[in-house]
Amino acid sequence: MMKFLVLLAILAVAFGTKIFSEDHNRPAITKDLLADIQNKATTWKAGHSVRFANATIADVKVMLGTIMPGEKGHQFPAQQKTQFKLKGSIIPESFDVRENWPSCSSVTGRVRDQSNCGSCWAFGSTEAFNDRYCIATGDADTIFSPDDTNACCNGIHCMFSMGCNGGQPAGAWDWFTKTGVSTGKDNADTGNGDSCKPYSFPSCAHHVEPPEGLDSCEDLPTYKTPTCTSSCYEENYDTTYSKDKHFASSSYSVRGEENMKLEMMEKGTLSVALSVYEDFEAYTGGVYQHVSGKYLGGHAIKMIGWGVEDGTPYWLCVNSWNDTWGDNGLFKILRGSDECGIESDVVAGDV
Repeated sequence: MMKFLVLLAILAVAFGTKIFSEDHNRPAITKDLLADIQNKATTWKAGHSVRFANATIADVKVMLGTIMPGEKGHQFPAQQKTQFKLKGSIIPESFDVRENWPSCSSVTGRVRDQSNCGSCWAFGSTEAFNDRYCIATGDADTIFSPDDTNACCNGIHCMFSMGCNGGQPAGAWDWFTKTGVSTGKDNADTGNGDSCKPYSFPSCAHHVEPPEGLDSCEDLPTYKTPTCTSSCYEENYDTTYSKDKHFASSSYSVRGEENMKLEMMEKGTLSVALSVYEDFEAYTGGVYQHVSGKYLGGHAIKMIGWGVEDGTPYWLCVNSWNDTWGDNGLFKILRGSDECGIESDVVAGDV
């Protein structure tokens, strides 16, 4: 029992991205940071995105919460995939899940918003599972609930994930095989009665006059993890929670650039994680690679393809910071050199 409590304490420290008092007064994006990025003539563009235009470092850290390989508490899935049906096939120079399965593009290209909650791990896993479900079944109407994952995938059954305090996509994928995840659209869809557990928290933007459809993040609290319920939030939804669950049939890790490509070509989206530095928040386009700023924490997203831009190879990823960040919510990151750990923690599963 004592060992169990010690493990919980270690994981609590590992998951929670530590926020220092000075982080509340340090701007996330500064003129000096932008100038430094520009002076280094890198492969990407930096600027003030609406999502973080006047945010602080503390605002950013709130949304991080994934343990990276090598950090205390990190766990890989029990299984590693080593056999690929497309092994030996010609791998194209570029690939995009949205284009390869166009009937599912509304799902695979969907950009969501975790709001002021460190639930990136729940989004990066749930969305990837949702994409694969659509690709396998052709059902582009069913949207899975990151809120169900965030609230209910916890403790020993989910690699000790802790909701808005962070978690591990590998734990979520294992949970999908055992417990399943319900449907749940975005917060703006609350009250429509067309999904079980819409996301609890609204989309927002920091310290700017938010565009239509977004709240100001400063008007919202830093959210606590929702209570896990055994019933749907929506009274008008016509399916019970227990019958609304969707299950994965397996979960596994994928190692290596070639295997990541083969896996996407065969079954679609991957759950991945990266180390976030101060310059990442300023990304507005191009192929990101870290050039400036301190390490802030681990972050989970989904990966939907790859390509080459002006001679630079990249992975194509979808973030969960709404479409006012990055390139309409997406970003490209340097491929082939494990930039920011993007190739070190890759999780997927069968539908």
